[in-house]
Amino acid sequence: MRKRNNPLFPEAERSLDADRLLEAQRLDHEELEAFITGFHHLVHQAINLKPSEESEVILALKERLDKAYEQASGLADEQDETRQALRKLIDVIMAAVRRGAGNDAVALEELRQEEIARAAHFRLLEYPLVADLLDPDSPIRPDELAATLLSAGEEELEAVLGIFDRAQLALLYEDAGRLLARTPEAPESARQRLDQIHRHLEAISAANGG
Repeated sequence: MRKRNNPLFPEAERSLDADRLLEAQRLDHEELEAFITGFHHLVHQAINLKPSEESEVILALKERLDKAYEQASGLADEQDETRQALRKLIDVIMAAVRRGAGNDAVALEELRQEEIARAAHFRLLEYPLVADLLDPDSPIRPDELAATLLSAGEEELEAVLGIFDRAQLALLYEDAGRLLARTPEAPESARQRLDQIHRHLEAISAANGG
């Protein structure tokens, strides 16, 4: 929908005819069905973990739960209840990992830092654009990235910028600047987003000593 009547995107992609809409809905439905099947499988694995389960099995399951949370955040339908269930399962798994760490202070501190990082990552995933960009099968093509970021809201863009490093941001800033230069009909909000990218890039450069 971000392309609709948006001059930042190619003219041929600014309208959504009935056939393209139906195809998009079909693909969304297939993705949702595949996710639900995988989610039920993960739940079955989690509730059948043995108290003496090998740590490798537990950690592998935790990683799959994290990935499932990312995927749920990018689905077309609201998945708040599913994400809440995944967070609870992850908490259960993390409790098992902590028990396995025993009194190992170093291991416990690493787990604490991991949980802080996960919480921050999950907050970013509240923004659909972040989830789309992190999806291995992202619906956003590389040649659409500049237009997509310039079309984002201020708060959403600020969240998105945090997933790029300085070199990537520098390229994005150049691409976005060129896009605006050849799109005089672009809305003022797009120019504000370009300024926002520039400020973020300058802040990163300053933090890294230029």
